[in-house]
Amino acid sequence: MSDRFDCFVVFAEMRTGSNFLEANLNAFDGLTCHGEAFNPHFIGYPKSDDILGVTQEERDHTPLHLLDAIRNETPDGLGGFRYFHDHDPRVLETLLTDTRIAKIILTRNPADSYISKKIAQATGQWKLTNVKRRKDGKAVFDPADFEEHLAELQSFQITLMKALQTTAQTAFYVDYDDLQDVDVMNGLAQWLGVTDRLESLNTALKRQNPQPASEKVENFDQMAETLARMDRFNLSRTPNFEPRRGPVVPSYVAGAKTPLIYMPVRSGPEAAVTQWLCALDGVGEDKLERKFTQGSLRNWKRERPGHRSFTVVRHPLARAHEAFCTKILTTRKGSFAGIRKTLRRAHNMPIPEGEPDSDYNAAAHRVAFTAWLAWVKANLSGQTAVRIDGHWATQAQCIQGMAEFTLPDMIVREDEMEGYLPALAMQVGHPSPSDPVPVPNAAPYSLAEIYDDQIEALAREAYMRDYVMFGFEDWA
Repeated sequence: MSDRFDCFVVFAEMRTGSNFLEANLNAFDGLTCHGEAFNPHFIGYPKSDDILGVTQEERDHTPLHLLDAIRNETPDGLGGFRYFHDHDPRVLETLLTDTRIAKIILTRNPADSYISKKIAQATGQWKLTNVKRRKDGKAVFDPADFEEHLAELQSFQITLMKALQTTAQTAFYVDYDDLQDVDVMNGLAQWLGVTDRLESLNTALKRQNPQPASEKVENFDQMAETLARMDRFNLSRTPNFEPRRGPVVPSYVAGAKTPLIYMPVRSGPEAAVTQWLCALDGVGEDKLERKFTQGSLRNWKRERPGHRSFTVVRHPLARAHEAFCTKILTTRKGSFAGIRKTLRRAHNMPIPEGEPDSDYNAAAHRVAFTAWLAWVKANLSGQTAVRIDGHWATQAQCIQGMAEFTLPDMIVREDEMEGYLPALAMQVGHPSPSDPVPVPNAAPYSLAEIYDDQIEALAREAYMRDYVMFGFEDWA
């Protein structure tokens, strides 16, 4: 340990150079970085079983036990680890408030990190140690996806900045380009209280995509045009003082002609509402307006006086069933494969390894769904290492998040859409709006086939806030 610090944390994100930074930290005598110690899907590294004798199961049960081990049991000096925004949230408050934990904040131009992530996803190559084995690939820039990527980075950086300000701390900031400067690395070691110095940097890891962005992105012209319109921030100075923006704005959907905008709550009746918006103007889904940014949404509102916005809330039990069937139970595109794997391995979730088959009957579906409801309760209570995703977060919290930018004019219940949505369309001038048509989900068994008092009770325990705030009664 140093005189100033007992351990250190590197706050970073995927594709920011954190592996390279870790390799150079470990090159110093007196520093040991233990990888992604609080990644909910593994401990330290994908094939590791433990850190300093603490297993993943022990860490998930008592995360601060691992933090204490890194602080007190790292041999020969100062121990630390890398922490990303979606790592175990239960340790974050301690990391931020303990002044004996050194904070290193690694940042990278968000456009570069986005491109790098997309190329890695396309090629399957996340590290490069031998240039001869480099895989070629290009990124496809998706404006809405980039907006979400940027919002996640900014939100986490704002959290870090506010915590440092309110606790009178400072961090050692490192930009991606600083990683190639041995003097900066030596300065970081000095700040941590280590006397060792490097003559040169670790060369085992290679830059995977050193070309300019124009050669790495298939639709570079579209990317350049999109980023040119995002003049609310300076991409070269990410992300410490960039403006707060609501994370759900890119998901909003507006009518092609009718001035209505739908602000969806995930795992709600999104398909039914979207199809209703199409039917209002007799168009296909490709004609609806999507992928809003805050600026483009303001312009949309400004150009359409009298517009109305709305969201639709679903019964918490039905919504939990939708999230379970579409994001966890299935292995199809759009499901959460990493979380699914963790739930099976670390939480013994009784779901098939692959897509449900003929052996997966209604009784098995009921057992799996009750286990899901119990896990959601723990997750929403901050008792698991997995993130609270918008598909199963409380609807009250989702709508509160919308309020960071704008609130919906109307909150409609799913079972009242037939009455309220056509009336809302008439208020903005539509002469004869059709009724919305329910769209069933892709569940192997309906909620009605497995519903009973126990399932209702579990849903109430997990979603008491929604039951109380919206006045929901029993599902059946």
